[in-house]
Amino acid sequence: MAETPQPKPTPHVVPSPPNTQGDAFVLIDFHSDQIIASKNPEKQFEPASLTKIMTGYIVFNELDKGNISLDDMVTISSKAWKMPGSKMFIEVGKQVSVQDLIKGMVIQSGNDASVALAEHIAGSEEVFAELMNKYAKSLGMDGTHFMNATGLPHPQHYSSARDMALLTKALITEFPEQYNWYSEKKFSFNGITQYNRNKLLWQDPSVDGLKTGYTEAAGYCLVTSANRDRMRLISVILGTDSAKARVRESQKLLNYGFRFFETHAMYEGGQRLNDARIWEGKLDTIGLGIEKPVYVTVPRGQYQNLQIETRIDQNVTAPVEKGQELGQLTIQFNGEQIIDRPLVALAAVEEGSFFKKLMDQIQKLFASLFAWLNGGE
Repeated sequence: MAETPQPKPTPHVVPSPPNTQGDAFVLIDFHSDQIIASKNPEKQFEPASLTKIMTGYIVFNELDKGNISLDDMVTISSKAWKMPGSKMFIEVGKQVSVQDLIKGMVIQSGNDASVALAEHIAGSEEVFAELMNKYAKSLGMDGTHFMNATGLPHPQHYSSARDMALLTKALITEFPEQYNWYSEKKFSFNGITQYNRNKLLWQDPSVDGLKTGYTEAAGYCLVTSANRDRMRLISVILGTDSAKARVRESQKLLNYGFRFFETHAMYEGGQRLNDARIWEGKLDTIGLGIEKPVYVTVPRGQYQNLQIETRIDQNVTAPVEKGQELGQLTIQFNGEQIIDRPLVALAAVEEGSFFKKLMDQIQKLFASLFAWLNGGE
């Protein structure tokens, strides 16, 4: 059940976001999707190895569909073996399991592992890039276009801080078990142990992912997710000038979000929030709710400044289908609308009998006449 806001408002006091280096950044709440702080969130930049978040997302989808398995043995191509940049040091012609390749991509940021996985799934990296763009479109990543599975520079390979946050939320939401790999600090393969480049894993115990990136053009980038007291934040920072800077600036954003904001679970998906009058149906009323959970993020101590309103259609005639929109839920914070969700029927209502429909028509007629006599419409 939702908490009940208290009636007495208090001033909306929260400091400005920290002065953060980098070409772009965004800090969002995982549950509410509300942006807490941002700079150039939709500007297109080279994503470097942040690209591998999408590569991982597709791999996890393929695992979930049963198209591949963790035990599949992948024969390493010459192209994968020759990939420049970060490596997990696989050898051409050898066979490596999908699970080891995932760890090599996630933990060691291996370009070789990424290409090997792309080829295993799609036959070639070029076809895999087509898959990447289809998934990006389905997720609403409107400012993104991929040309490869690794993030190596290409003029037509770009994304944005906002899009990377969208992708990260999708990965954590849909694949929580696989997401655990992003918190692993090291991985040994072929006699070589390499450590996760996300140094926040050592610095902040609430951080459990996600991915670093670097090219000369992109600068030092970092996507981070952290969970404190049931509040999860996602930060994306692009274009800092050093590996230390991307860690420092990401930590500043996370600390700001957790220190000055709080997220509340308002309503569960399918929870009955109100009722609608149904005319000419087997039932006179039907419960209304929202399809997905509703969360709000507000400055700490400001929950009582929420204003909640439900608007319900007054002229609904049976039949009514389950999920049919019959109203609207809006939530405002200090006069600014932050939530706008349709209220839907939680069950279906069939047409009533001839007698029931006739009685409702008469009742409706008298109700309209009474309203007219009293100055209504």
